[in-house]
Amino acid sequence: MKLGIAILAAGRGTRMNSCRPKVLHPLAGKPLLGHVLDTAQALAPARICVIYGHHGAQVRKAFEGRPCNWILQEQQQGTGHALLQAKEALAELDRVLVLFGDVPLIRTDTLSRLLTEAADADLGLLTVQLEDPTGYGRILRDEAGRVRGIVEQGDADARELAIREVNTGILVARGAKLWNWLNRIGQDNAQGEYYLTDIVALAAAEGVSIATTQPRVPEEVLGVNDRLQLAKLERWFQYQQAEALLRQGVSLLDPHRIDIRGVLRVGRDVTLDINCLIEGEVQLGDGVSVGPNCCLKNCIIGAHTEILAHSVIEGARIGESVRIGPFARIRPQTVLSDRVRVGNFVEVKQSHIGRESKLNHLSYVGDTRIGNAVNLGAGTITCNYDGVQKHRTEIGDRAFIGSNTALVAPVQIGEDATIGAGSVIVRAAPPGKLTLARSRQRTIDHWTRPKKKS
Repeated sequence: MKLGIAILAAGRGTRMNSCRPKVLHPLAGKPLLGHVLDTAQALAPARICVIYGHHGAQVRKAFEGRPCNWILQEQQQGTGHALLQAKEALAELDRVLVLFGDVPLIRTDTLSRLLTEAADADLGLLTVQLEDPTGYGRILRDEAGRVRGIVEQGDADARELAIREVNTGILVARGAKLWNWLNRIGQDNAQGEYYLTDIVALAAAEGVSIATTQPRVPEEVLGVNDRLQLAKLERWFQYQQAEALLRQGVSLLDPHRIDIRGVLRVGRDVTLDINCLIEGEVQLGDGVSVGPNCCLKNCIIGAHTEILAHSVIEGARIGESVRIGPFARIRPQTVLSDRVRVGNFVEVKQSHIGRESKLNHLSYVGDTRIGNAVNLGAGTITCNYDGVQKHRTEIGDRAFIGSNTALVAPVQIGEDATIGAGSVIVRAAPPGKLTLARSRQRTIDHWTRPKKKS
């Protein structure tokens, strides 16, 4: 049977108090709607439709290139009205699954169970038992336990408000039945809207089979209506990721203080200290140790490398047994070979650093190739930008660069060359020789230090 998926994402999200559409607010570094789209695509449907509305241009632009149909709901008149906008796009499909752009953590396996449970039914509902069901539509059942309808919070009486089984909004229905029911719902409710949930009562009145299933945990189906709910869901999601890492054998010094906004792949015996931030795709080899307050983004870290506190690594490839930090910044397109040392307050950008080379203190290296076993003294910088273009610096194997040296690119430093401290190097330094470029020291006799006028 051909499956179509409709994602309702047209809400204004007024309680977010934001100029940004609600479905674009991030959870774990990804827009809410992005989570839902990824889950929908994992089900391999014949078609995905996103019904959008508020700040629609922003929403579409954020997901350019996604394989889905975009359908504008010009006037927001409720969930039933929103789904009707997708009728033309989904009409020929056998079943339609309805998801919500602000319910980001629904799992693929939960939806697969719903589809399986409802395979022989005309309607399948995902419901959940909540300790506090405030704000949710209650599931109404008859004495035999069959679903007979859903009553929204604003329309429920005292007895109905006591029901703890609630509607998640997520459902699957046979296409022909769904469109027929939607065409028959009205606006006779407290909000004056077309409720998608009203189709349940119509289905029950026809005596059709209504299947139900529930998620493994309630957090899967919690929606985001304000920033407090978003923050709570973020913390829950992050702790689930922390638990998964712990089960893989990662040492987290505090599993409540880690944020993973992407994909983290780890080897054996990895240790992550508090407040580490992982973004994009990060790979950590065996025995890697990451100190507190570090940020790793789209990088590969080789085995037994140690990253000390407050270091930032982005878009780089780090070799084995490297030592970085504290307070180091490794920028994109940088490669650090095995056993390199990058110390405190060192910044490296778009450079290749050879094996066993050391940049231990207060240096900037940009657009540079450094050979093996090179030593850069404290305060060494590569002057790679002339105000218009970037230029390259080449440093040969075993070169020694004295402290407080400026290498003005384009420039080459030969193998085994030594550069005297405090030099400004503007021409090639030959291999195996000492090169100095600094003014002669002088002492001025009879000089008097200026004094402030009274």
